[in-house]
Amino acid sequence: MASPTQVLLLPGWQNSGPDHWQSRWEQLYGYERVQQHDWMKPLRGDWITRLEEVLLGQSRPCILVAHSLGCLLVAAWAVCSRHTARVQGALLVAPGDAARTELRPMLQSWAPVVMKPLPFPSVLVGSHNDPYCRLERARAFAAAWGSQWNDAGHAGHTNAQSELGDWPEGHALLQALSVQKGNTPW
Repeated sequence: MASPTQVLLLPGWQNSGPDHWQSRWEQLYGYERVQQHDWMKPLRGDWITRLEEVLLGQSRPCILVAHSLGCLLVAAWAVCSRHTARVQGALLVAPGDAARTELRPMLQSWAPVVMKPLPFPSVLVGSHNDPYCRLERARAFAAAWGSQWNDAGHAGHTNAQSELGDWPEGHALLQALSVQKGNTPW
């Protein structure tokens, strides 16, 4: 029996490689990766448009699973889309901070970061030693977006280098988010 929701994976800048937990989830659970037209030169407007296209093509409500720049995509998309009701929740992992001096040249169109509440439930997973986002900034994102905060400890950027494997703890958060909205866990 098919799940009542579709899980959409939103990788960050440069995509998620084969050892990243998002890629593993895609293989293990059949979740759909939102493919961007240009992973190396991400333009906020292009990425928002692509997410909107994919969401409009879904026949079921969706849960978004974002990593790094994908988290900023969710926030930016939510303030301009008229179709946010299609999303039942979001798991936001290791948001990148486009306002950081060293990231600005690569992520020019992403600053300032949207700091408005999301119109659906969300959980934000942040790390104490993420090289792309200070802990205080990740907590500020969670507060601004109305996301439940989940402390990942010292997990780095919560990516392949963090050696999380299939990251069952993250999948449990996704399942809990699904149950929170009254869906059947998959």
